[in-house]
Amino acid sequence: MNSVVISENNSRMEAAVPRPQRKESKFLQLLKFLGPAFVVSVAYIDPGNFATNISGGSIFNYSLVWVILWSNLMAIFLQIMSAKLGIATGKNLTLMCKEAFSKRMNCFFYLVAAFAAMATTLAEFLGGVLGFYLLFGIPLSVSVILTAIVTFFIIYLQRYGQRVVEIVIAVLVAVICGAYTIELFLAKPDWQQVALHTLIPSLPNGQAVLIAVGMLGATVMPHVIYLHSQLVQSRNHSADVGEKKKHLHMEKIDIVIAMNIAFMVNAAMVVVSASVFFRNGMIVDSIEIAHKSLEPLLGALSSGAFGIALLASGFSSSSVGTMAGETVLDGFVDKKFKLPVNLKRIITMLPGVIIILAGVNPMKALVLSQVSLSFALPMAIIPMLIITSKKKYMGEFANKKWVNVIGSLIVSIIIIFNAVLLYFTFSGRV
Repeated sequence: MNSVVISENNSRMEAAVPRPQRKESKFLQLLKFLGPAFVVSVAYIDPGNFATNISGGSIFNYSLVWVILWSNLMAIFLQIMSAKLGIATGKNLTLMCKEAFSKRMNCFFYLVAAFAAMATTLAEFLGGVLGFYLLFGIPLSVSVILTAIVTFFIIYLQRYGQRVVEIVIAVLVAVICGAYTIELFLAKPDWQQVALHTLIPSLPNGQAVLIAVGMLGATVMPHVIYLHSQLVQSRNHSADVGEKKKHLHMEKIDIVIAMNIAFMVNAAMVVVSASVFFRNGMIVDSIEIAHKSLEPLLGALSSGAFGIALLASGFSSSSVGTMAGETVLDGFVDKKFKLPVNLKRIITMLPGVIIILAGVNPMKALVLSQVSLSFALPMAIIPMLIITSKKKYMGEFANKKWVNVIGSLIVSIIIIFNAVLLYFTFSGRV
C-alpha cells in the first residue's frame, strides 16, 4: 500500500516539474524565416531579364557577366533596407510614406508606384504568355487568359496563408534553376572566361553600355521594394527590439540566399547565350528566336528547358507583380476608399491583359515596362532611404552614416543608368 502511495506522489511530482523544452536547431529556426526574399527574388529573374541577358550574351559573349554581379549586390542592399524598414516600424513602405511625407508627395508616389506595378505586371505576363505559346503552340490571345487565370490562382492561395504562396513561388524558382542547370550542362561554357568576366568589368563599345543599362533596369525593380516591407510582416509579431534584431538577422540570410540564387540564374542566362549563340555567330534579340535557335544547336531538351523556365518565370513574376500592386493600392489609399481584394488584383493585371490582347508586339511591351521602371525606381528608393535614416521612425534600426553613403551612391548609379536607358529608348536606339 505504501509503495502505491509513494508511486502516486512521485508521478505527481514529475507532473508538477516542467520538462525542459527541446531547443530548436538553428537550421529549423532559419527555416521559419525563409520565404519573403524568395518571393521578391522572382522579380530579378522575370522575362525582362531573359530578354536583356540573352541579348547581352549573344552580342558580347561573357563580357557583361560582371553587370549581373554588381546589379545583384545593389539588389541585396536595397532589399535589406526594405526588410529593415518593415521589421523596425511594423508597417510597409507605403504606410510609412503616408506618415513621413505630405499628401501631395504621397499622391505622386502613389501614381508612380501604381503605374510601375501595372506596367511591370504587363511585361511579366509576357513570360507566361510566350511560355504557353512556345511550349504548346497556344495562340497568344488564349495564352494571356490562361496566364491571368494561373496568376489569379497563385495569389488566391494567400487566403491559406502567405507561407503557402511562398512555397509555390519557391517551387517555381526551383523549376527555373533546374531548367538553367540543364542549359548550362548542354552549353559547355568556357568557365575560365566566365570567371574572368565576372570579376573584371569591361564595356567593349557604346552598344554594350546600352545592354548593360538594360540589364540593370531589368534587375533592380521598384515594386518589390514596396512589397518586401509588407512580406516581412507575416513574421513580425513582437515589439521587443531583441526579437526584431533576430528577425532582421534571419531575413538578411533569407535575402542573401534568394538573391544569390537569382544571380546564378541571371548569370546562367548570359553564359548559355554566349556559349551557344555568340559561339555560332548568332545575334539573338528576342525570346522567340532564342527558343527556336536552341533546338537545332543543342537539341529538343534545351529548347524545352528554356520554354519551361520562361513559363515558370512568367507565372511567378506576374503573381509577385500583382501582389506588389495590391500592397501599393492598400497602403496609399485611405481605408474608406479600400477596394475589394479581387478587384485590386484585376486592376493590377488588367493593363497587361488588354495590351497583349490588343496585339501589341510583346517585345515592345517589355521595353515600355523598362521605361516606366526607370522613371519609377528612384521614387521608391529615395523615400525608403530617407525614412530608414531617421531615428524618429526606425529607433535603434536607423541607418548608420556609412549605410546612407552607400545608399546614396547606389541611388545615384541607378538614376544615371536608368536615365541613360530612358534616353536610348526615346531616341529609338533600343
